[in-house]
Amino acid sequence: MRHPPRTVRRVADTPGIVGSGAGDSVSIRLMVLTDPEPACGKPLVDVVEECLIAGANAIQLRDKAATDRLLYDQAVQLVERTGRHGALLIVNDRFDVALAAGADGVHLGPGDMPIETVRMHADADFLIGYSTDDPIAGMLAAEAGADYLGVGAVFGTTSKAGLAEEAIGVERVAQVLHSAGLPGVGIGGITASNAAEVFETGAGVAVLSAVMHAPDPGAVVRRLLAVAEAHAG
Repeated sequence: MRHPPRTVRRVADTPGIVGSGAGDSVSIRLMVLTDPEPACGKPLVDVVEECLIAGANAIQLRDKAATDRLLYDQAVQLVERTGRHGALLIVNDRFDVALAAGADGVHLGPGDMPIETVRMHADADFLIGYSTDDPIAGMLAAEAGADYLGVGAVFGTTSKAGLAEEAIGVERVAQVLHSAGLPGVGIGGITASNAAEVFETGAGVAVLSAVMHAPDPGAVVRRLLAVAEAHAG
């Protein structure tokens, strides 16, 4: 049974997040994935605040090495900030942490808890993202109850081992999202220089290195959003 897309919380005044009633879907223009040690040397929570002020409408808390307590504490801090800015907080992998901290959703991969299980135990407005570069897997994720997809690595990435030379291209992003019938973001090697190619497919973008490894993360977010605005359809 195909699950309908879920209603999105805190959407009324948030550019790039669409949803006003049952059956509406989530549309993320720019999602920033976190790095526990931003290159600018500032605390993560301050860097996230800069990104939110600059206009990022979604943050994904990602820290594969953090203890449960540290990840929970970070999520609680970030929920307060994203809420203040009308943005979404998504927790990577950890449904339990996302639920306990009051995050807007969780982002899952093939090795994580099944989408159906999360959907069964989550509130109707809890968002589930799923990572895939395969059109059939995207369609199955939609049928299981996913709300959006993360598709990549679009241009290759060093943020995940083994993907530096693996670039699926923007055409695949469009294919996967079309097959699934879901909104989504392209991810992997995206910068202000190549983001236009992704935006032209109708997808949003998710970035880690371009923002978290920059000396001025907020400035990078503003450049990416300027590109998005120029290609808004």
